[in-house]
Amino acid sequence: MGRILAIDFGKKRTGIAVTDELQIIASGLTTVSTEVLIPFLKEYISKEKVELFLIGKPKQMDNSDSESEALIVAFLKKLQKEIANIPIQRVDERFTSKMAFQTMIDSGLKRKQRRNKGLIDEISATIILQSYLYNQS
Repeated sequence: MGRILAIDFGKKRTGIAVTDELQIIASGLTTVSTEVLIPFLKEYISKEKVELFLIGKPKQMDNSDSESEALIVAFLKKLQKEIANIPIQRVDERFTSKMAFQTMIDSGLKRKQRRNKGLIDEISATIILQSYLYNQS
């Protein structure tokens, strides 16, 4: 069984989370600059078995696509071309950034630490992945 890798795609930064090999536990992996995301993913899958890319699908409250969806679609086309052997699944990511920020507050992080947007992106990816795992069980 391979890992599931979740991506919280952003214009500048992208949060990444991953499961263990048994696909039980979701953990934040890192945040990378979006411009080096594809090389990072290629490097990661050369070392770890990944069986699914899970990518957030940002929606507005009225269920329409958010502004960033166009950027994500362009990224998805490139990802499918560069890493064709791993399937991609989209997951609704509404409220994940707010949930990530609240998680940071609840865990006792100081105000300065909560301004770390990269950490918010990584936690958001973890929330996307946890919710996917929960819905699969």
